[in-house]
Amino acid sequence: MEVDQFSTPTGVLKALKEKGHTEGFLIDKHGMRGYDREGTVVDACGTHANPPHRQVSQRGNDERRITLRMPTQVFSPVIRRLFLLFAASTGLWPQARCFAGAAPPKHELEVAFPHLHFTRPLALVDPSDGSNRLFVVEQRGRIYVFENRSDVREAEIFLDISDRVNSKGNEEGLLGLAFHPRFRENRLFFLNYTAYPPRRSIIAKFVARKDDPDKGDPASEVQLLTYAQPYENHNGGQLAFGPDSMLYIGVGDGGSGGDPHGNGQNLRTLLGKILRLDVDHPDTGKQYGIPADNPFIVTGGSGRRGEIWAYGLRNPWRFSFDPANGWLWAGDVGQDQVEEIDIIQKGKNYGWNIMEGSSCFKPQKGCDTTGLTMPVVDYHHDVGVCVIGGYVYRGTRLSDLAGAYIYADYGSGRIWALRYDGVNPPVNEELMHSGMPVTSFGVDRNNELYLCVFDGQIYRIK
Repeated sequence: MEVDQFSTPTGVLKALKEKGHTEGFLIDKHGMRGYDREGTVVDACGTHANPPHRQVSQRGNDERRITLRMPTQVFSPVIRRLFLLFAASTGLWPQARCFAGAAPPKHELEVAFPHLHFTRPLALVDPSDGSNRLFVVEQRGRIYVFENRSDVREAEIFLDISDRVNSKGNEEGLLGLAFHPRFRENRLFFLNYTAYPPRRSIIAKFVARKDDPDKGDPASEVQLLTYAQPYENHNGGQLAFGPDSMLYIGVGDGGSGGDPHGNGQNLRTLLGKILRLDVDHPDTGKQYGIPADNPFIVTGGSGRRGEIWAYGLRNPWRFSFDPANGWLWAGDVGQDQVEEIDIIQKGKNYGWNIMEGSSCFKPQKGCDTTGLTMPVVDYHHDVGVCVIGGYVYRGTRLSDLAGAYIYADYGSGRIWALRYDGVNPPVNEELMHSGMPVTSFGVDRNNELYLCVFDGQIYRIK
C-alpha cells in the first residue's frame, strides 16, 4: 500500500493519527508533515525531524523557501484551501513519497526542455502551422517561442505586452493564447488578459510579423471584446478554436466567493460562461460575429447574451477539444468542497452556484437540480483543491493512455487519466502524486502532452 504524506492536510492527519502527531501541520523542504505538542515532527513514513522555526532549501533555480506552520484547530475548509494554494504557488510543495510494499507508479514526470526556464508559465500552445515551434505564456505578459527539441537551449520573446497586462492578483495576468486555424496564412493570434484600471478582461487579436514569424507585433492589437471583472479572482482565461473554427472562451463568475452576484445563472452577463465567437465574420459595429447557431441569440428584448455557449460555471480555467470526436472537456474550479470535470455542450447549465460539482451549494441541501448537467467526475478537497483541465491523449508515446483525458490538481499535484465514452460509467485512474503545482497542459503538433509548472519548467509524462 502506498502512503502519500504530502497530498492534503486530511491525508496527513489520517496517516499520522495513530502516531499522535496531529497538533498541526508544516510544509518545508522535506514536505508536508504533522507535529505534536512538544514540536516533534513526523511524516507518514515515520521519519522524525525537528526543524528550526525557519527552514531554507534550494530547489533548482527557485528562491529560498520558508517553513509554513498551521495548527490543526484552525484548519477550516477555507483556511486549508488558502494554505495549500499558497504552498503550491510559492513552490513549498514536496516531490518525494514513501512506499510500503508496493511498486511506485508506472508513470512519472520528466523535464521536457532542461535548458529552458520560465517565470510562472500558464500555457503551452502549438500554432498548428507545421513549424514544429512551441509557445509558452508567462502570467506577467510575455510569450516565448522555441523549437520543439529536448536539447533546445534558448527561447525567444515572441510578444511582450506586460506594459498593458495587470498581473498583480494571483489569478490575473496574460491567461490564454490561441492561434487562428489559418495562422500560417493570416498570422493572426488571440489573447485573453486582464487589465486595470478599470478591472476588466480583454479578448484581443494580434498579428505576427510577416518578415519574422518568431515575432508578434504588439502594436497590431485589436480588442474584440472586453468585460468588467468585479473582483481580481475567477477570471477564467482559456482560449481555443474548436473544430468548427469558432473561438471559445472560458469566463469565470467574477470572483469573490460563492458567486455573490449570481452571475453563473444569469444569461444577461458573460461571467460564469463558455463563450463562442465567430472571428472571421464580424457583425455590424463589432470585431466579432455571434454564430447563428449559438443557443441564446437575443430575441424579444430578453437581454440574454448571444455570445454564450454554456453557463453555470464557476471558473473554467482550462478546457480543450478532443481531436478525435470534437468533445469539449473542461475543468471547473470549485469553491470550498468540490472540483469537477465537465463535457461542455451547447446551451447546457452546469449548475453553479446552485450546485458545486454534484453537491448542493445554495441551498446546501435539497437544491432543485432540474435542467442541470452533472459533471463527468468530481472530487472533494481531501483529494485536491484546484482542478486543472487537460487533454484527451491522442499521441503515440504513451500507448496505455490513448484516449484518456489527462488532468491534474494544482494544490495536491495529483494527475489522473479519465476514460469516458458517453455511455458507460467513467473510469478515473490516478496516475501519480507529482508533488508539482501544475498550472496547465498543452500539446504539440503530434498531440504529445506537456505540463506547465510553477517551478518554471515544462514537463512531460514518461
